[in-house]
Amino acid sequence: MSVLYDRVALIGLGLIAGSMSLAMKRAGLAGEIVGYARSAETREVAREIGLCDRIEDTAADAVRGADLVVLCVPVGAMNAVAAEIGPALKSGATVSDVGSVKRAVIEAVAPHIPEGVHFIPAHPLAGTEHSGPRSGFAELFDERWCLIVPVDGADEDAVERVETLWREMGSNTDRMDADHHDLVLAVTSHAPHLIAYTMVGVADDLGRVTGSEVIKYSAAGFRDFTRIAASDPTMWRDVFLNNKDATLEILGRFTEELFALQRAIRTGDGEHLHDYFTRTRAIRRGIIEARQDTDAPDFGRGKRV
Repeated sequence: MSVLYDRVALIGLGLIAGSMSLAMKRAGLAGEIVGYARSAETREVAREIGLCDRIEDTAADAVRGADLVVLCVPVGAMNAVAAEIGPALKSGATVSDVGSVKRAVIEAVAPHIPEGVHFIPAHPLAGTEHSGPRSGFAELFDERWCLIVPVDGADEDAVERVETLWREMGSNTDRMDADHHDLVLAVTSHAPHLIAYTMVGVADDLGRVTGSEVIKYSAAGFRDFTRIAASDPTMWRDVFLNNKDATLEILGRFTEELFALQRAIRTGDGEHLHDYFTRTRAIRRGIIEARQDTDAPDFGRGKRV
């Protein structure tokens, strides 16, 4: 693949930005990759490990002359970052993002995009519980999905170029309306994260089960909850505050389902429980068939030491 963008600026240097930089280098997609992070410590680490070709000390300096700017900051920081970089963006550039919420990001960023600059929101559905500039790896996006969420009137050539970038970094791509995106992600990501945080919190608060017992005897279900609940707290705080309506709708449906299961357990309705578990088990098979996870024992994590 030839170079897609002569200069790419990554604003925020955590897991996603770091993985983007490594994936772009792997495929030769960018002539130069410039990075910026709010934290001086993060910038220093990024320089030390050679995460980007160049690290700047201000967001405005990082985006000057860039053909593509990707905002990789928490959703709550999008407005301030967009306001800072707006005057420094060159005509014809494309601004994108990797936020887990799309309607709120569009409302925060779009007003700061100058005439002649393209805004193409996106969301890679990939991640781990790790964060920071050392956490990225080039294979993060391989065979995962990246949702492209064009704003009204978006330039088709600019949209296709962003799609090509993500495909060449290893992703599958699809286009989606912002509000539908936020509802889908409330089901597949946001509500499950909140439930995981809650379950870990319940274990922490339950006085009759000690912390050492929770850690020593963690079976797969609780262990996987703790992996999800180890995700970046700032990012997830902003996700819930900025996707409030969709998340509350899904949590309402979850509560109804939970009450029905409570009733079945209380009344000894084994048939209801078996039918429910059989129906939901099919979702797991569908995820494996779609190559979004593995059916290997222990979820493919390998031997634990």
